[in-house]
Amino acid sequence: PPEYAKLMPIGRLDKDTEGLLLFTNDGDLAHRLLAPKNGVEKIYIAEVDGPLNQTDVEAFAAGVPLSDFTAQPAEMEILSSGPLLAVARVRVHEGKFHQIKRMFEARERTVLRLTRLSFGPLALDPMLAPGEWRELTEAEIALLQETATEKDKITENL
Repeated sequence: PPEYAKLMPIGRLDKDTEGLLLFTNDGDLAHRLLAPKNGVEKIYIAEVDGPLNQTDVEAFAAGVPLSDFTAQPAEMEILSSGPLLAVARVRVHEGKFHQIKRMFEARERTVLRLTRLSFGPLALDPMLAPGEWRELTEAEIALLQETATEKDKITENL
């Protein structure tokens, strides 16, 4: 519809990643939610091609060195791990190009499937099938605005 013509994404998903993707017509809000200094949390489920262990968890927690930067510390929780497949929940506070995939590659694992479960205070709506969308509620918009404002205040005090 015409009223959606000026929407912009808040972040992005890689072509082979699925899950929560937010759109807005509020450029200031998008900027504040995406600004690396604000560290808005994003949670993903990653399926990888082999086992994960405590050493991998510790590497994520320390910050994984990549070819062009060291990823900020991230929380990785192993949900299941077998010889051919592991599933992990990953919490990051930055969102650089292919970051999660690159972090696993640095640990000698290939991501087979990646799903964003949440962005800041909002979780993926379980009632939506892949490719479906809905408008945010006023309460959800207020939560995003509150999150962006809280993060701005925290970084101003550093």
